[in-house]
Amino acid sequence: MSLVTANNLKQTIKTEAESLGFSHIGFCSIDPIQDFPIYLQWIEDGYAGDLHYLTREDAIHKRNNPKLIMDSAKSIISLAMPYPPHLKKTSETGNSSIASYAWEKDYHLRIPSKLEILINRIHDLIPDKPLEYRIYTDTGPLLERSIANQTGLGWIGKNSCLLIPNVGSYFFLAEILINIEFLPDKPFNLDLCGTCTRCIKSCPTNCILPNRTLDATRCISYLTIENRSGIDSELRESVGEWLFGCDICQQVCPWNIRFAETSSDFHFKLSPEIENLDPRTILGMEHDQFKKTFHENPLYRAKLRGLKRNAIVALGNAKRTEDLRILEETLTNETDKMLIELLEWAICRLKAASLPDINA
Repeated sequence: MSLVTANNLKQTIKTEAESLGFSHIGFCSIDPIQDFPIYLQWIEDGYAGDLHYLTREDAIHKRNNPKLIMDSAKSIISLAMPYPPHLKKTSETGNSSIASYAWEKDYHLRIPSKLEILINRIHDLIPDKPLEYRIYTDTGPLLERSIANQTGLGWIGKNSCLLIPNVGSYFFLAEILINIEFLPDKPFNLDLCGTCTRCIKSCPTNCILPNRTLDATRCISYLTIENRSGIDSELRESVGEWLFGCDICQQVCPWNIRFAETSSDFHFKLSPEIENLDPRTILGMEHDQFKKTFHENPLYRAKLRGLKRNAIVALGNAKRTEDLRILEETLTNETDKMLIELLEWAICRLKAASLPDINA
């Protein structure tokens, strides 16, 4: 297929992708990724924490050169699918906060099937062209935000999120490596963050670094999802009542709260078990109930032990004296050393909060 013929497909592919729920689609070449030196320095500085899949040598090389993933690839298609932001739960409701992306069925289960549909439609458009492709959505060794920037979707903000004008940052990214040579779209070369530093100033754990990357070991999302150990005492209070993930740097971003165009056309359905989730319920969960409730939800990634850890920290930070009894009952039956230490910490906080203020 000639380059000219391939480029006649671009608008048709964009229209098909939009019908599947993707709001923005861009194309770039398979050349090495421009931001790779920043990523490599981030790895060398130790900011990846225990995210070992990011630091494997083979994965590092593939992130620099996508050709190592698929030798026949000639282009990368980058796609963005928006999801609705949800307001932070408050202590008054008894519920803790959950990152907005996790309020629906796991995007790892939803988006790949949509990408396969798109591939089938591309094949229908060019039935004589043998298609080779790889699809990803946060599942492979790709620098997704850098690729999205190279395809013209948006810019990488100071909080490390990709930002799309009039959309903000509440969206999933996905990629298709394909053996069709498309004329690349122009990269998004503007920095529309300007002098704004709201995300940096609002981060409770000070995890946002000056070069638009994060210290994952201090990020609330990492601490409550990927982290498999306890939460250090110096960071527990800063985690607040986040049960899973964190949206703070997105919640304060003007591109989300002032400039994003509202839309009700989301291809995701709210999970009722997430909307009404109480951290006290998590403490009493057994593995079978956990698996049944969350096996198709992002919360499953944290595992039951991780969610219980997060629930204890959230309850300790909420300081509701009525939660003291359930924490003490949980402590009586708990055998996990990490959870025992956290329960003792939370109980001490609640007891201290219930003492009269002698300075009042």
